[in-house]
Amino acid sequence: MRLAIHGRQSGQALGLMAMDAEIQRAGVSDAPSILALQRLAYESEARIYNDWSLPPLTQTLDQLMTELAASHFLKAMLGDALVGSVRARLAGGSCEIGRLIVHPDFQRRGLGGLLMAAIEQAFPAADRFELFTGSLSVGNIRLYQSLGYRQTRLHQVSARVTLVYMEKRPHGA
Repeated sequence: MRLAIHGRQSGQALGLMAMDAEIQRAGVSDAPSILALQRLAYESEARIYNDWSLPPLTQTLDQLMTELAASHFLKAMLGDALVGSVRARLAGGSCEIGRLIVHPDFQRRGLGGLLMAAIEQAFPAADRFELFTGSLSVGNIRLYQSLGYRQTRLHQVSARVTLVYMEKRPHGA
């Protein structure tokens, strides 16, 4: 799967130079790069919530490796560079999607939507897709709503963080 995106590097616009991001299945060898990108991508969330103990920021490589063995991970590659990732697993008939991450320099260019479409396609037997994001993460909520997700419940995990659970039913379900 390929996507043409316009990107920025170190805050400088690359203008009309198009770049192809390729979505692939991630493997064990990708774990260190995924973890580094995850930490970078979640820095903005930590600033929103003033909470640097968010699980994506404290997850260890061993924990990620365990999750990698039990879940379906996708990665977005731009040449040799990892620029995005998403993971999911099937629990009953529900596909639980987690940690959609895109490198900050490549956000808001369609890559998150492409990763979401690819992870949904990887689970054709799912009766529904479920994910969660923080209630103050307005951009994330807007993205998921634009992809057909609707809010189903709220869950307060701390004084600072409330999670918004969202779901989407596949066409015909």
